Amino acid sequence: MAEAQNIPVGSTTAGQIAVAAESTVATRMSAPASFDVADFPVPHGREEEWRFTPLERLRGLHDGTAVATGDGVKVDIDAPEGVVVETVGRDDARIGRAGTPVDRVAAQAYSAFEKAGVITVPKETVLTEPIRIAVHGEGGTAYAHQVVELGAFAEAVVVIDHTGDAVLAANVDYVLGDGAKLTVVSVQDWDDKAVHVGQHNALVGRDATFKSFVVTFGGDLVRLHPRVAYAGPGGEAELFGLYFTDQGQHQEHRLLVDHNVPHCKSNVVYKGALQGDDAHAVWIGDVLIEAAAEGTDTYEMNRNLVLTDGVRVDSVPNLEIETGEIVGAGHASATGRFDDEQLFYLMARGIAELDARRLVVHGFFAELVQQIGVADIEERLLAKIAEELEASVA
Repeated sequence: MAEAQNIPVGSTTAGQIAVAAESTVATRMSAPASFDVADFPVPHGREEEWRFTPLERLRGLHDGTAVATGDGVKVDIDAPEGVVVETVGRDDARIGRAGTPVDRVAAQAYSAFEKAGVITVPKETVLTEPIRIAVHGEGGTAYAHQVVELGAFAEAVVVIDHTGDAVLAANVDYVLGDGAKLTVVSVQDWDDKAVHVGQHNALVGRDATFKSFVVTFGGDLVRLHPRVAYAGPGGEAELFGLYFTDQGQHQEHRLLVDHNVPHCKSNVVYKGALQGDDAHAVWIGDVLIEAAAEGTDTYEMNRNLVLTDGVRVDSVPNLEIETGEIVGAGHASATGRFDDEQLFYLMARGIAELDARRLVVHGFFAELVQQIGVADIEERLLAKIAEELEASVA
């Protein structure tokens, strides 16, 4: 098992498993952001931010040839009483407040959407039921933009569920007022041929708390880019991720936490399991602590569990610090097979090997799933993990 602490180690290759952890800071940290797609050249796959992505499988999202169709996606929103749900035009001032596109696909999505969805939770409103956004692919191509805004001291849980088949490029903005608390669960349970590229922007207000769960199972190619910035001191962000990459799938998660104001916290934990030939998982974790961000406390971790030969993992943690006045900062990355000691312990107590393997993987993911706090989602995800495990031992 390869480990990276604070300074990433060099790339390694063992048998049919490829693992990479690199010491160069991703150029994405300083890449100029823009709402104009013309400011981004068409990628060729040699760029830092695109070198892991199979461009030929993006179905034209990266070069402007993907044209939106009327049967792209259908969006249904179920919101508790008191929540304001709107469909607005491109000129609405709330669109783009949380962040600016940082690559060509995100800029293309911003340039191409016609109407955006805006969900507003008024100040001091505390929701007892989740806001549920169902995004169902209907076989076509779509560009979309969604805004979720919480007023000061509001509290909400948002579940975004992606299913069906589509080619989708979308931006999602989360804007948290001072003292607000938002938990977001984004589930990518696409059909086998779907393509989904998305940028998630969170702007965390003073003393606000943002918790994100990104769960990726389905799709031919899924490439998501969660980003966090702070609008005032005292903000906290927790970014959790779970992915199960099957044969032939490409699942890529590229994160940036920008500590741009003092006395904020962040914690990143992403875990993945891979099985089947040409299963490819990519995790890029960038944390930037700017000169003004004194008192920052941050940590990021990525763990990958290899279930079969023939898979590839690229795990790249990056940490850039511009001030020495911080509470703490660090990162870790590890990829490996089953822990033989764990298996031996279980099998020595009469548990069959296949059942022991299931228990190990279940435990690997369960600690993340149990933090979601939405019972039906937790049950569904644990059942999905069990289903994937059945395939791995079949």
